[in-house]
Amino acid sequence: MKNLHRRAGTLADSGDPVLLTPEEAGWTYTGLRVLRLAAGERRVVRTGEFEAFVLPLAGACAVRVDGRRFELAGRDSVFTRVTDFAYVPRDAEVELSTVGGIEAALPMARCTNRLDPKYGPAERVPVEVRGAGRATRQVTNFGTPGVWDHADKLNACELITPDGNWSSYPPHKHDEASECEVVNEEIYYFRIAGRDGITSGRAGFGMHRTYTADGALDENVAVRDGDVFLVPHGYHGPCVAAPGYPMYYLNVLAGPAPERSMAFCDDPVHAWVRAAWASEAADPRCPVTSHEGRLV
Repeated sequence: MKNLHRRAGTLADSGDPVLLTPEEAGWTYTGLRVLRLAAGERRVVRTGEFEAFVLPLAGACAVRVDGRRFELAGRDSVFTRVTDFAYVPRDAEVELSTVGGIEAALPMARCTNRLDPKYGPAERVPVEVRGAGRATRQVTNFGTPGVWDHADKLNACELITPDGNWSSYPPHKHDEASECEVVNEEIYYFRIAGRDGITSGRAGFGMHRTYTADGALDENVAVRDGDVFLVPHGYHGPCVAAPGYPMYYLNVLAGPAPERSMAFCDDPVHAWVRAAWASEAADPRCPVTSHEGRLV
């Protein structure tokens, strides 16, 4: 099995922080690029057999594709605002341009159908508070089924976990077709804030766990800003934000099912925890952000 934990820099490509193809991951559908453009720079990206979102992480940009132009207002940091975004289809030539510089994520999925480009306004992105107590987190559902249905295979969402909290919990999986789950390959892309709760950096850290019930896979790793973790199968969670260091991650999922879905099954050993949240209050630090900015 390929290495599942890819530390920051190990997937870098010509100055860009991340270039992860399905072939590099050792699977079929899911990929991720993170691009870094300097002020005034233009870049052309050819999507080939992949559909993608253009998701600003820090900065703003314009996206030109199929004769259309989308202005993405973006944000200063993943910890400051829910951003707008663009969907770009397969077999497209996509031009990104920026005045002040940008770091943008391109979650990708190998797909069959070519759809039209489309703009996603930040004010229409639902922000969900999930869990309770120390398992409270923010889920930003910008590219999930039922919220964003303009995609062939690609699913994506963002999470913010306040420092000291747990997310992706109870542990869950989506590696077989059953009554409660579908098969999805999943990428976790982490950003870790520092002392100010806004600026990402390598000083902070969190923890991530992925495992199988038979113990054949048992990964417990410290993750830092810019790290990527691949989930080909098995239960995954929790992600734990160390005290003092809020955690963000971008989840990218795609799989062979004919209809997009993020359905999963909890690990039955820990599933009882979800029901226990009914008697706990949510952490008042969530939600952390909205399309208007920071809330805490």
